[in-house]
Amino acid sequence: IAGFGGVLGVLFTIPLRRSLIVEADLAFPEGVATAEVLETGERGGSEIKYLVQASLLGALFKFGAGGLQIWHEVFAVAGRVGRSVAYVGTNLSPALLSVGYIVGLNIAVLVFLGGAFNWLVAIPTYAVLNDWPLSEGGEALSALEGAEHIWSQTTRYIGVGAMLIGGLWTVFQVRGSLLGGFTAGLKAYRGLNDYATREPSDDSAPNGTDRRPGRPPRTERDIPMKWVMVMIVGSIVPLFLIYEHFIGAWNVSIPMALVMLGAGFLFSAVAGYMAGLVGSSNNPISGITITTVLCSSLLLLVLMGAEAGNGPAAAIIVGSVVCCAAAIAGDNMQDLKAGRIVGATPWKQQVMQLVGTVSAALVMGKVLTLLYEAYGFEGHASGEGNPGALAAPQANLMAMVARGVFEKNIPWGFMGVGMALAVVIIAWDGWLRRRGSDFRAPVLAVAIGIYLPFELSAPIFMGGLLRWATEKWYRHRQLRGSVVEVLRRHGLLFASGLITGEAIVGILLAIPIVITENARALAVTEEPLGAWPGMILLAGVAYWFYRVSTADLPTNEGGNDEAA
Repeated sequence: IAGFGGVLGVLFTIPLRRSLIVEADLAFPEGVATAEVLETGERGGSEIKYLVQASLLGALFKFGAGGLQIWHEVFAVAGRVGRSVAYVGTNLSPALLSVGYIVGLNIAVLVFLGGAFNWLVAIPTYAVLNDWPLSEGGEALSALEGAEHIWSQTTRYIGVGAMLIGGLWTVFQVRGSLLGGFTAGLKAYRGLNDYATREPSDDSAPNGTDRRPGRPPRTERDIPMKWVMVMIVGSIVPLFLIYEHFIGAWNVSIPMALVMLGAGFLFSAVAGYMAGLVGSSNNPISGITITTVLCSSLLLLVLMGAEAGNGPAAAIIVGSVVCCAAAIAGDNMQDLKAGRIVGATPWKQQVMQLVGTVSAALVMGKVLTLLYEAYGFEGHASGEGNPGALAAPQANLMAMVARGVFEKNIPWGFMGVGMALAVVIIAWDGWLRRRGSDFRAPVLAVAIGIYLPFELSAPIFMGGLLRWATEKWYRHRQLRGSVVEVLRRHGLLFASGLITGEAIVGILLAIPIVITENARALAVTEEPLGAWPGMILLAGVAYWFYRVSTADLPTNEGGNDEAA
C-alpha cells in the first residue's frame, strides 16, 4: 500500500506540475526555502551568514525546547466562562513563524481566521449548547482538555466539510490546466518523436532551450505521458488484487479500485495545491484521508450493506492508498518547485522521486511494526494498559469515521456547516476578484485553519504580520529595485535557515529517545519551566528576523546605487 500508493502520488504530480507550479501563483514555502539554500551555496559570499545564523538559531531553539525540555513548546490557556469556554494558544516554533513569512499576510490571515472561527466561535457555542465532556472516570475535563476534546471529536468536522467542498472547487478551477497538462504531454511525447528522456543536442542554448524547432526546453521535460499511464495501470493492478483478497467480491473490488484511482488523483491535486499554499509541514493530509474514508465508507455501505463486518477496515485500505498518494504528491511538488527555481530537469527529478518512494516503502513497514511491538497504539488492544502507548489521534479519528458511517453516528451537522461555510467563502472570493482586490480568499486556506489546531495558526499569522511589516518598511524608506530583492532574499534565507535547523534537530532528537525508550532522555529539569522562556526567545527571534529583512545595505550589494 505504501509503495504503490506513493508511486501513484509521484505519477499524479507529473501532469499537475505545469498547472500548479508554472501557471499558478503559489508560495510553496519549503520548495522556495530549499531553492534559497541551494542558490546561496552556489553564490557563496556574505549571504551564507544569514542561512547559517538562522539554522543554528532554529536548531538551538528546538534543542532547548524538545531536547533539554527547558520550556514548553506550546503556550495554551483556557477557562470556563459560564457554560462556555475561552481559549488562547500558540505554538512557540520559529519554523511556523517562517512559514507565515514565506506565504505572506493574505494566506496567513485566512488560516488564522479559520482557526479563530473554530476555537473562538464554534467550540464555545458547542459548549453552551451541550454537556461538558467527561473523562473515562466520569470526571469533568479541564477547560483546556475539554476544548481540545470538542475540537477533535466534533467541530473539527467543520474543517473536513469545508475541505471537501474546497478541494472539489480547487480541482474545478484548475480543470483546464490539468486537462491541458495531459493532452500537451501526450502530444509532445507521442510516437517515435519522444525526446523527453534524451538530452538535447545543444543544452548550452539560453534557459535550457534547443535550437531545433518543436523541442521543449530542458526545464519543461517531464516523464512521457505514455509511460506515466503505463505505470499508473501497473500500480493499480496489485492494489486491486490486495483489495480483492480482502473483500472477496469482485463486484465490490472493481468500483473500489476505481475509487482509489479517482480519489488518488483528485486529492493529489488538492494536496499539491495546499502544499503550495501553506507548505507541506502544515498540509492536512489527515483531513484529505478522512474525506476519502468517509466517501469510501458511504460507497461500501451501498455496495455491501450495513451488516458488512469488514466494511470499516475496507474503507481504511482505500484511505491508506489515497493518503500515501496525496502525502507524496504534496512533498514532491515542493521538490519540483525548488527544481524549477534552480533550473533542474523535471523528468530526472521525477525518476529519483520514484526511487525514493520505493526505497522508503521498503523500510517503513519495519519501522511501524517496531513501534507497534514496542509501544502499541491507543484505541487498539496493543495499547491497553500501556501508559507509553502512541496516541495516533488521526488514526483514531479515521477509525471513528469509518465505524460511524456503518453505525450511523457521523456528525453530519458539522460537516454540513463546513460545506455551507465553504460556499460562502467561495462567493466572497469571487466578489473580491470582480472588485480587483489584492486580498483574495482561497477557500482551502480557511478550511485548513478550521481543521488545524489553533496553536499552529497563530504563529503562521505572526509570520505573515512580520512579512507585512518588512514590506511596509521598504515602502516607507522608498526602496525599490534590486535592493528590495536583496532584502527579500535575506528574509527568505533567514526563514529557510530557521525551518532547516529546527527540522534537522527534531529528527536527531528521536535517536536518543528511541535508544533509551525515554521521552525525557536529554531533559535537564524535572519539569519544564513553562512557556514563558519560549515566548521571550521567540519574540527575540522575530526581532532578529525583522532586522535581517530590513538591514541597511552597502551601495554595492544591491547592484543599484540610486536605490540604495
